[in-house]
Amino acid sequence: MSWGAELWDQFDNLDKHTQWGIDFLERYAKFVKERIEIEQNYAKQLRNLVKKYCPKRSSKDEEPRFTSCLAFFNILNELNDYAGQREVVAEEMGHRVYGELMRYSHDLKTERKMHLQEGRKAQQYLDMCWKQMDNSKKKFERECREAEKAQQSYERLDNDTNATKADVEKAKQQLNLRTHMADENKNEYAAQLQNFNGEQHKHYHIVIPQIYKHLQEMDERRTIKLSECYKGFADSERKVIPIISKCLEGMILAAKSVDERRDSQIVIDSFKSGFEPPGDFPFEDYSQHIYRTVSDGTISTPKQEGMKIDPKTTVGKAKGKLWLFGKKPKPQSPPLTPTSLYTSTSPNGSQYPIFSIEPVHYCMSDIKTGKPRIPSFRSLKRGWSVKMGPALEDFSHLPPEQRRKKLQQRIDELNRELQKETDQKDALIKMKDVYEKNPQMGDPGSLQPKLAETMSNMDRLRMEIHKNEAWLSEVEGKVAARGDRRHSSDINHLVTQGRESPEGSYTDDANQEVRGPPQQHAHHNEFDDEFEDDDPLPAIGHCKAIYPFDGHNEGTLAMKEGEVLYVIEEDKGDGWTRARRQNGEEGYVPTSYIDVTLEKNSKGS
Repeated sequence: MSWGAELWDQFDNLDKHTQWGIDFLERYAKFVKERIEIEQNYAKQLRNLVKKYCPKRSSKDEEPRFTSCLAFFNILNELNDYAGQREVVAEEMGHRVYGELMRYSHDLKTERKMHLQEGRKAQQYLDMCWKQMDNSKKKFERECREAEKAQQSYERLDNDTNATKADVEKAKQQLNLRTHMADENKNEYAAQLQNFNGEQHKHYHIVIPQIYKHLQEMDERRTIKLSECYKGFADSERKVIPIISKCLEGMILAAKSVDERRDSQIVIDSFKSGFEPPGDFPFEDYSQHIYRTVSDGTISTPKQEGMKIDPKTTVGKAKGKLWLFGKKPKPQSPPLTPTSLYTSTSPNGSQYPIFSIEPVHYCMSDIKTGKPRIPSFRSLKRGWSVKMGPALEDFSHLPPEQRRKKLQQRIDELNRELQKETDQKDALIKMKDVYEKNPQMGDPGSLQPKLAETMSNMDRLRMEIHKNEAWLSEVEGKVAARGDRRHSSDINHLVTQGRESPEGSYTDDANQEVRGPPQQHAHHNEFDDEFEDDDPLPAIGHCKAIYPFDGHNEGTLAMKEGEVLYVIEEDKGDGWTRARRQNGEEGYVPTSYIDVTLEKNSKGS
């Protein structure tokens, strides 16, 4: 099966077929190129997707710790690797398939052009031989006709009696000349015919079969190359399948690594404040006016039966002074607790309560509608901290448990830095010893400034560690003390005021500790405002309510959504901020319910 033997007369069709083969090769190369672009775009889009959802961490505090988040980020990393494998597929196809096809197509075009030129040259040479043979044939034919005419002319003159001998002789010479020329053309025609027949046989049996054989081999090589490229096209992706499988297995492992228990524990560690839950509310008996005795109906000194005034329990600036002539504290209406109720036994054996608040004062305190403000040195402390700038170095703005964790983290970081400085100092000392033993290696004095700087850094880090350890000890001691105090309060069913603000919130000011409700010997009413010298706290900013708050509890301030209030005390880590309305009503509001804006210069009240 040979093109030279079977298709000896199909030069034009073979020309078209070989051109179609090269066009098909280039078409497949174009297909591979578009597939490469698809893979590249797919990989690029995957990488953009991963980049879009990867966390933009600016500090270690923002690093995700939940197993579900870590699993998602591991999936993103695996997907990024998967995108890299798609890029490998595109690169392999571009190098092994597309690039090879384009180079082979160029070589095919050059080879095909050469073979076709050889075929055209052979055909042109055969055509030239045929023309030469045809020309000699025509010339021989023409000379034969001329010789025949000369023969007829000579015979006509030879038979003509009137013709002269000279004319006859001339016609005879012309006949001989034409006959001789006809013989020469006959020999020429025979030679050209023999030559053409030889060339034609050579052309169709040697030259053309050889050229067609080369074209056939070229076309078969093109087919084989296409087959190899088809296989390479699939192998380019098959090579990365194991790595892609590992990426998918990594995603499955990431999914299996999600631990809901661990995430729940992380939430506890992240948000645990360290506060104790609020205790039971005391019983507030509003029926005291029903059970008062005749002697209790007078405005006189309260009965001293079972009453012991704690000198530490004072309100505002009324330190045991007389109510009429002394300075009254800020009005308060604290809830009645069991410590303010005492019982007495009647002659008949029945018990009835004796109240430590005078009836008139009690009724007047019920009439007051304004929310009380708790006077303490805490306000002075906070005002001073606002003027001097918020002291956040000790993390005092955080709840105890979170503060303890932050301090412990800082101590660990400082210890690591101290260890680095210690290692650097040891290295400098060793280098200095080497320089002292071998002065040609360096000057020992050149290391002294660096050594002094390292020692200074070590001293500074030790001071920082000591300071943070002191804060940590303070926090741990307060947490333990608060736990003991809570335990004692639960046993005695007493509500301790002072260190805990509304809703059991926490304060750091020991001066605000009040072990019980204000003693009734520091009487006050609304008729002695002229003796008031406890000015209201200045506003340090303003806040806007994000959510409504009912403010049913004592010491809190109700607010509506969108209401704007003055901020007079910042949140000290207990979750409550002290605010004031424009009408002067004050109280605590949840910090998470408001949007606070502090000002550099404090406003007036």
